[in-house]
Amino acid sequence: MTTDNALDQQPLDRTIDRRAFLARSAALAAATAGTVVLPGLAGVAVAAPGPASGPAAARFNPELDKPAAYNKPRADTMSEPTEWTVSEAAWMIRQKKITPEELVKAYLDRIAAYEPTYQAFNLVLAEQAVKAAKQLANRPHRGPLHGIPLAIKDNYFTEGVPTTANSYLFKDFVPPYDATSVAKLVAQGGIVLGKTQMGPLATTRATTPNGEITTVNAWTPTNPATNPGGSSTGTATAVAGRLATAGTGTQTGGSITAPSNAQNLTGLKPTMGRVSLAGIIPLSYTRDHPGPLARDAKDAAIMLMAMAGEDPADPRSEGLPPVPNLINAATPRYEGNRLRMRWKTRIGVLPGYADGTSETARARQAFLAALAEIPDATLVDVPYPDDWDLLTGSAFNNVRLPERSEPFMPYLRTDLKGFGVSLTGWLQGAMLGANAFITGQRAKLVLLERVLDQIFGKCDVVVQTSPTPFDAIGLPEIGFPIGFTAAGVPIGTILGGLPYAEDRLLSVVAAYQAVSDWHWRRPPNPPAAGGAQARTAAGSRGRLTAEEVAELSQ
Repeated sequence: MTTDNALDQQPLDRTIDRRAFLARSAALAAATAGTVVLPGLAGVAVAAPGPASGPAAARFNPELDKPAAYNKPRADTMSEPTEWTVSEAAWMIRQKKITPEELVKAYLDRIAAYEPTYQAFNLVLAEQAVKAAKQLANRPHRGPLHGIPLAIKDNYFTEGVPTTANSYLFKDFVPPYDATSVAKLVAQGGIVLGKTQMGPLATTRATTPNGEITTVNAWTPTNPATNPGGSSTGTATAVAGRLATAGTGTQTGGSITAPSNAQNLTGLKPTMGRVSLAGIIPLSYTRDHPGPLARDAKDAAIMLMAMAGEDPADPRSEGLPPVPNLINAATPRYEGNRLRMRWKTRIGVLPGYADGTSETARARQAFLAALAEIPDATLVDVPYPDDWDLLTGSAFNNVRLPERSEPFMPYLRTDLKGFGVSLTGWLQGAMLGANAFITGQRAKLVLLERVLDQIFGKCDVVVQTSPTPFDAIGLPEIGFPIGFTAAGVPIGTILGGLPYAEDRLLSVVAAYQAVSDWHWRRPPNPPAAGGAQARTAAGSRGRLTAEEVAELSQ
């Protein structure tokens, strides 16, 4: 709760030149070829950090260490540390009511008991995490991430720790440095608890490289058929299943928002370039977005503020507007005891978003009704832009495939088996003609221009039914919970925003979460390790075929 007028600064989307973002996107589309080098090809690469990037660029950011970043835990969670959000755990650590080591060990206890069922991790760094926690106990407090155990998706470089992207191609790759965003999280006191399962090369839900299903949805751990979301599956299951406090993901076609929606989390995909991609195994140069998966808007804000910022190793991150105070944006605003939107906000509703009587439609209707009751929130009907179906259809969406294939061409010439079950998408990209690729890039810019003019000319944020269009044009999105099915499976939704308007998105979700309790709900524990149920749950979970992977790939 806050009534601090200092928190009422204008949202960043009020000051951004939309034409400038369009021009920047055009330049990025024109500069895709030859900009990515993979591990094992010409050194380590993937935008290897220079002297002012990577760990050297990961300086402590005092802007995170503000009162709004800390919240006393809810009374009913005081005895269970793994129930706490980042902001709650941060409050307990700062108040010296728990040590980082005690918090890490609480999570390691859950991993020992339930990871055989969840299969959220590729690698658990138990000894390393405990050592880091002990060291932090003797160092000055670094802010809300000081001593917080984090799950890192396995396409982020981690110094001295295998980074495989769940692929045969990188099964033996051990990076000599951290990805810039990992280095930044560690600089703020974050503790890497482990590397999480993911879709092979960031394509689908988590499987082995040959397609065998691994990670389950934390809400239905004994039913692998329930979609857990991908490709950041392991991070989502680790955070939802209380095996980590928060974690990182990447999104090229829904891979942060989809698992967040599937597992009752709040996942934030930032604007293209807001977080450096240096030290992350790529999927698509103009569509890859690193970002956090967390339990609520405040936690997502803390994580993104730590990860975001310029990095000379990634030109996409340079020359952008400064990162605003996202933690304040994610703090509900009250006048007296009355909740209000932090800023007057027009919430765009696309045609058909809440139509029908399905469980999802009813949850969306209730969500919109709850928003409409919050002062300074206004629901407005907005149209789909002209030629929406054409511009967002598969013909133009497939221009992402050559971006995927280009840096992998040496592997495609020499090691087709290394791609495992996901080979088809890389071959499709290699065979797409130059004319189709250039036409698709132009279509993407037309789509961006029409979204900025025809949607955001009428609203400040807009509901989404699919993340893919905004992934293609680099705009920010946030996924968060709005209900459950009768079977107890989470229902989520997505809001999209203007360039660099993560603060606006967080403010809307924070206000909604102040009048709802979906984000507080946690899944029941799965069968514990060693029992017959756990062995059954950890048995064969099926396999995705190459055809299914090609259809499902982001």
